[in-house]
Amino acid sequence: MSALSWLNTEAFTAFDQQIKWSDMIGNVIGLAALALGWRRSVLTWPAQLLSGVILVGAYASAQLSGGVGKQLLVIGVAVWGWRQWTRGRRQARDGSVAVRFATWRERAGLAAAAVLGTLAVGGLFTLYPSLSWSPWADAYIFVGTLVAMVAQARGLVEFWFAWLLVDIVGVPLAFRSDLAFSGIVYVIYFALVLWGMRDWWLRSRGSAKPVLEGAAA
Repeated sequence: MSALSWLNTEAFTAFDQQIKWSDMIGNVIGLAALALGWRRSVLTWPAQLLSGVILVGAYASAQLSGGVGKQLLVIGVAVWGWRQWTRGRRQARDGSVAVRFATWRERAGLAAAAVLGTLAVGGLFTLYPSLSWSPWADAYIFVGTLVAMVAQARGLVEFWFAWLLVDIVGVPLAFRSDLAFSGIVYVIYFALVLWGMRDWWLRSRGSAKPVLEGAAA
């Protein structure tokens, strides 16, 4: 049995829900990545990359193409975010990653990208039903995750708000897709996001310097 086949086998059953190894392992690593992001540790990015690689198999087995695409984007953005935070730490005097609130222009850009991206991806999934059994919810999570990670890479506090909006749809969709562990982890994400939001919010008030200045070039 190959590693991929083993990852998509059942680990155990809880509350009449089958828990797959790929779903469980990928999300545990993803949970650790979110906690590392809260602590502003650069290790959040390699953790997100590894989580994305494992969860590709989980979403593929659930026939959620949006989830697969999301994880592929997670892998790509994780590489970019890792580079951004590494450069940002080198530029900071204390070696830390600074955080800030987005400007209104940046917020408008993120919101526009989320809306237009969801319409485009949702339209694609609707035209090709074989790609996803829940096209609009799948597209919403796909695009929302990308927007959240881009905001995180730039050190924007709004990253946490984006994750909250993703969780609202992600929890019920995960349970309906027989990815019970993903649903449970999304609930834990919700609590971590609230704590992380508070921490970044307070830190942003003590720093007037733009985050990762020059790193986005």
